[in-house]
Amino acid sequence: MFDKLLQLREEKELTQKELGKIFKVDRSVIAKWESGLTTIPLKQLNNYSNYFNVSLDYLTGLSNKKEKSNKNITLDKKIIGQNIKTIRQDNNLTLRALAKELNTTSSTISAYETGKTLILTAFAYQIAKKYKVSIDWLLGKSSNKYL
Repeated sequence: MFDKLLQLREEKELTQKELGKIFKVDRSVIAKWESGLTTIPLKQLNNYSNYFNVSLDYLTGLSNKKEKSNKNITLDKKIIGQNIKTIRQDNNLTLRALAKELNTTSSTISAYETGKTLILTAFAYQIAKKYKVSIDWLLGKSSNKYL
């Protein structure tokens, strides 16, 4: 995923400092995201998708198609939670079973599903990859559930 962040920035001929100003973070934070030293938070990943007008599936490497994002959104924890619940139910999983697959707790999955907590980038990626769903759909940016 990290090479796409760098590639998009370079295509727009932006420096890390300039992009940092746009996303309201320090240049060093952009450098860490691009190098993979830290995982980009989901809100910032969504900001990349919105700013560069590309899908989250492309940014995360789940798709090689550099298609435009269907829409710019602000993440809605309730929509994301409902989509996680849909995936869990479609796969006949309990909260405990999904939590075990994601190496977390049932209470964490419950907090995601009820919209109390925004899902972490790593979990969103893991769910999308394992259950072959679009991250754009998972986050409410697309109505196309599958890649």
